Amino acid sequence: MTDTAVTHGARAQAELDTSDGWRLRLTGRWTTAHVAQADETLKSLPLPDSGEAIFLMGDVESLDTAGAWLIHRTERALQERGVTVHLNDTAPRFAGLIEAIRRNDDVHPEHEPARNAFVAMVERVGRATYMVAGETRDLINFLGHAVIVMARSVVRPAHVRMTPLVHHIEQSGLNAVPIVGLISFLIGIVLAFQGAEQLSKFGAQIFTVNIVAQGVLREMGVLLTAIMLAGRSGSAFTAQIGTMNVREEIDAMRTIGLDPMEILVLPRLWALVISLPLLTFFANVMGLLGGAIMATIVLDVTFFQFARQLSDAVTLWTFWIGLIKAPVFGFIIGLVGCFEGMRVSGSAESVGRMTTRAVVESIFLVIVLDALFSILFAILGI
Repeated sequence: MTDTAVTHGARAQAELDTSDGWRLRLTGRWTTAHVAQADETLKSLPLPDSGEAIFLMGDVESLDTAGAWLIHRTERALQERGVTVHLNDTAPRFAGLIEAIRRNDDVHPEHEPARNAFVAMVERVGRATYMVAGETRDLINFLGHAVIVMARSVVRPAHVRMTPLVHHIEQSGLNAVPIVGLISFLIGIVLAFQGAEQLSKFGAQIFTVNIVAQGVLREMGVLLTAIMLAGRSGSAFTAQIGTMNVREEIDAMRTIGLDPMEILVLPRLWALVISLPLLTFFANVMGLLGGAIMATIVLDVTFFQFARQLSDAVTLWTFWIGLIKAPVFGFIIGLVGCFEGMRVSGSAESVGRMTTRAVVESIFLVIVLDALFSILFAILGI
């Protein structure tokens, strides 16, 4: 009985001769480009259940890993049936490859024994804690370096590159004005509507102005602006610096004697420190405007009445509290964005992962700092 497989004009022939035991004659080119049909032929062969099998390989012209694996697969299938297999006339240049396939096939990964679920959970928590501690240490180190560079730029303003600074102020500040204004305007409307609805139960709707003013000026204006910049500008900083890291441009800077902190980090930090207070002021104005419009609709008051109640509801410190927090938030967002960009490894996947991490860490730190500021102002009685 003879089975033949021909692929693209090259012979890959499997010949079965049962006149003297079980013999398999292999001929032709057993390479990746020519073994597809030979694979089907080998799978369809009726394998014996006992005795000896001899593979005649003297007519094999060429052999690569794919062909050697097919031969070994047939050999293993015979051995599992209890058949003794011999490979005859194997060229020396093919013998080493077949032996390598056998060794690799015999290596099986050791399965770890099942561990206690509680121990595994403790191990995961410990590993995560160790990782967070390491990242916190690196972030504090980066913070110290950034503070030194910024302090040096204050003493020597010539170290600040004005063109990148203006560019980043435009990208992170000016271009963010529409979305910041829209969100703040809508938040003002929501605060006024909800406040009026709740206070109407007590006949104190006029104090809706107080709720809008205190909420927007002290918290919502600066907090929402910082969160939007964290998602918009902080992530952009990470992606930009991370891409440069992947392309080894940062290493090239260090090679020619340039400091990446001054070239890349410093303009971005100053841009957010300058932009966020200005955006916060704009957000406060738009939030109060949205609250005023909703108050005139719900409370049936004029803009002048709203402004008079507003002057009684807020003090100068109410206005300054949000602006005081803004530069700190801007610095933190820029710091985390640049820090995660510097930590990008050599892959595009790392850029995406660090960008996501930068946004999450920035928003988390902004909210934590906002809570600390609230506690501090409460202690100071502001």
